[in-house]
Formats: sequence, C-alpha cells, structure tokens
Amino acid sequence: METLFFAFISLVAIVSAILVVGCRNPINSALALVMTFFCLATYYVMLDAPFMAAVQVMVYAGAIMVLIVFTIMLLNIRVNASKIATHKLVLGSAIGFFTLLNTIVIILKSRAALPNGPYSSTVIKQVGHTELIGREMFTNFLLPFEITSILLLVAIVGAVILAKKKI
Repeated sequence: METLFFAFISLVAIVSAILVVGCRNPINSALALVMTFFCLATYYVMLDAPFMAAVQVMVYAGAIMVLIVFTIMLLNIRVNASKIATHKLVLGSAIGFFTLLNTIVIILKSRAALPNGPYSSTVIKQVGHTELIGREMFTNFLLPFEITSILLLVAIVGAVILAKKKI
C-alpha cells in the first residue's frame, strides 16, 4: 500500500513539475509549483520527518509562493503564446531528459543515502526531530543562523525602500 501511495505522489509531483515549466500563464505555473511543494512535503512525512514537512508547507508553499505571485502581479507579465518555437521546446526537452538520466545514474552510484552521523533512528524517536534540529541549529550552527537572519533583515529593509515612492 505504501508503495502505491509513493507511486501516486510521485506521478502527481512529476506532472505538476512538468506543468510548472509547460504552462504559458505564470499564475498557473505558480499554482503547479505549489502542488509540487505539497508533494515534496508528503515525501518528508513518508520519511518520518514531520518538522521538515511543516517547514516545507509554511515557508515554500506559503510565504515564497505568495512572494512569487505578488511579483507576477506587480510586473503584470503578459504571455504571447504564438512566439514559442518548437525547436526550443525539443532542445529543452532533450536537455531535461539527459539531465534526469544523469541524475538517476549519479544517485544510483552514490552513497549519499547511507545512514551516518551521530543520531540513529532510535535516538531520533526518543528525543524528537524538532528538539534535535533546534539543538544543532543553536549550538553548532549558530553563526550561520544569525548571518541568515541579518541577511533577511537587510532584504526586508531593501524591499521597503524599493516599494516606497518617496522616502
């Protein structure tokens, strides 16, 4: 049953990812991207990582997509459907296919999915995902976390300055 569910979610993720690239209307592409993000969150739940699934939905499917949709509406992008050339579509599809094939070969030959590190699955189940992530973030990765918060603050101030007509 779990394999069938994984296959179904994978099919939905692949179709929605193709729609992200293939839709001519940018709003439809953004909605297909939201569906792809939700499929990715489902993968996280299936991998027993509920914290990552919640962050995926809140940050990417929520905040980032709102930003993308506002940008599309602000720029007022008009789509001229008659200017799409077939040779560009064929070339892009071929490049995408060979990139996918290369990725599959690299994944099959790599050892990236092997379990390693200080936390075993029993430790994760005893302590909890969120506590372990928080402990690592605020001890070993405190400096990158603070630098990221400063960069986000600078981005917010820059966005406010750019949005104002007159300071």
